[in-house]
Amino acid sequence: MDKREKRLNVGIPLLAIAMSLVVGAVVMLCLGKNPLQAYWSLLQGCGLAPKASYAGHKGMITDFTSFLNYLTPMIFAALAVAVALRAGLFNIGVSGQMLAAGFLASITVGYSSLHWAIAKPLVILIGIAAGALLGALVGWLKYQFNINEVVSTIMLNYIIQYVVSFFINMKFVDPVSRQSKVISDNSRLILADRVIGDYKIDLPIGFFLALIVVFLVKFLFDKTVAGFEMRAVGSNRKAAEYAGIKVGKNLVLSMTISGALAGLAGVTYYLGYFASIQPRTLSSTGFDAIAVSLLGANNPVGIIFSSVLISVISKGSTYMSSASGIVAEITGVISGIILLFSACSGYMKEKIIHRKEGK
Repeated sequence: MDKREKRLNVGIPLLAIAMSLVVGAVVMLCLGKNPLQAYWSLLQGCGLAPKASYAGHKGMITDFTSFLNYLTPMIFAALAVAVALRAGLFNIGVSGQMLAAGFLASITVGYSSLHWAIAKPLVILIGIAAGALLGALVGWLKYQFNINEVVSTIMLNYIIQYVVSFFINMKFVDPVSRQSKVISDNSRLILADRVIGDYKIDLPIGFFLALIVVFLVKFLFDKTVAGFEMRAVGSNRKAAEYAGIKVGKNLVLSMTISGALAGLAGVTYYLGYFASIQPRTLSSTGFDAIAVSLLGANNPVGIIFSSVLISVISKGSTYMSSASGIVAEITGVISGIILLFSACSGYMKEKIIHRKEGK
C-alpha cells in the first residue's frame, strides 16, 4: 500500500464523518436547535465531557466507564466484520452469533455459582467457541456448496433468534421483566460497583481484552502467512488458487475467526454491558459494526477510532435528547450518512486515483 492510498484510507472516512456532522447540523438548525450544544451533549452522555450535575455516587468517571463497557462489543463486532471482509466474505450474521454465544454462556456459566476466577475466563472461552463454530459452518457452506454467506448468515440470524427466544420463554424467563433471568455478578465481564473515591463504577474487563485482540488481529493481517493468504483470496480467488493458495481453507478460517470475534462481542454485550437477554431481539451492534469496519478501512487500529465515534453517537443520543430536546433518531441519520459514504469509499478512492493519473 503506497502513501497515496494510505492518505485516501484516512481522508475518505474523515470526509464521511464531516459530511454526516454537517448534514446533522443542518437538520438540527431546521428544527430550531443548536447543533453545537447537541454535539456537546453527546460527549457528556458518554463521560467525555462534564455534566452540570450528577446523581449520588456518580460522576464523569462513572459515565466514562459505562461508555467503555458499551464500546467493547462494538470493537469485537467490527473486527469480526473486518476479518471476513479480508477474505472477500460478508458476515452479516454477527448479531446472531453474538446472541448464540451470549445465550450459551449465560445458561452454562451465568446461572452457576462458580467463583469469578473460573467463571469469567470460562465465559470468554464459551463465547469464542460458540461463535467460531457458527462462523466455521458458514465458511464450510460457502466452500462446499458455494452458498452465499449473506444468505446463510441471515438465515442463521433468524434461526438463532427464535431458538434462543423459545428456550428463554420456556425455562429462563424472568416473570417481571420478561427478559432472561439476570446472571450472577461472578460471571459478568465487568467488576461491578467498585468504589473509587466517592464514586461507584463498573470496571470494564472486556475493554482491555478488546485492545489486546485488536493488536493480535493486526499482527495476523500484517505479519502472518494466513493473513497474506486471506487477503489474496479476498482480492482474487482464481489468482490465489492458481498461485497454490488453498482457497477453501482460507474461507473457512476467516469465517471461523470472524465468528470467534463475534462470540466475544456477544459475551461482552450480554454478560458485560447487560446482564440478561431480550427474547426475539437481535442486537443492533452487529449491524452497526458494518459501518464501523468500513469507516475504519477494515484496519484493526482504525476500527478502535471508528468504534469510539459510532458508540459516542449511539450511546450519547439518550442524554442529547433529554438535554437538548432533540429526538434521538437524528443520531441514526448521522450514522446512516457515515455508512453511506463509507460504503462508497472504494469507488471514491478509485475515481480519485484515476483522476490524479489523468485517466
